[in-house]
Amino acid sequence: MDELIIRPIAQIRTDFQEKFGIPRQSGRVGELTGTIVFVPEFRNQDALRGIEEFSHLWLIFDFSASHREKWSPTVRPPRLGGNTRVGVFATRSPFRPNPLGLSCVKFLSLEQTAHEGTVIHVAGVDLLDGTPIIDIKPYIPYADAHPEATGSFADTHKDDRLAVDIPPELLSAIPEAKRNAVIACLSEDPRPSYQDDPERIYSMAFAGLDIHFRVQNGIAAVIRIDKKD
Repeated sequence: MDELIIRPIAQIRTDFQEKFGIPRQSGRVGELTGTIVFVPEFRNQDALRGIEEFSHLWLIFDFSASHREKWSPTVRPPRLGGNTRVGVFATRSPFRPNPLGLSCVKFLSLEQTAHEGTVIHVAGVDLLDGTPIIDIKPYIPYADAHPEATGSFADTHKDDRLAVDIPPELLSAIPEAKRNAVIACLSEDPRPSYQDDPERIYSMAFAGLDIHFRVQNGIAAVIRIDKKD
């Protein structure tokens, strides 16, 4: 078959400058917001006509931080402890023959800007800042929702959560509008599943902050917050 040429139509701006800490699925942290900014060629307001009538959108995106020259037919999902291999097409791993991802996000609003045309504000994002967006499609409930569907190992771990402890003096270092998002992201347990060292200190880069934490007895305890340079 002939090769396809696919061009990004936009990129998304989020609070995540690094992959660590990003929720493993879209919609898991509704407090996480993003702004879709179109590249100049596609800054045409007509292309968005009617989009505000949909509550949710599908984003097809490029796993731009996970490109590899070779692909493997099997991968090791973090939720299976990082040791069990399953077929790449039975996962949502970013390491695929074509590094395309799919996210369902909540539509918030359109905004007219002076320098970037019309942008889209969305919530429930699971994307790295600057991720290229390949396409946007409306979520259609009667066709896209299947309540009877099963999700293999993903179902087994869907309710996994950590309690989060942030001392008041550290909580005050987080902008108030971002606090719920930080707590929700930490509760998702961003650690690789095969790591369970209570003395290990992890760092999550979020909204210009480095948030350092430990996990012990099911509690993510924040121990330090630094401003990123």
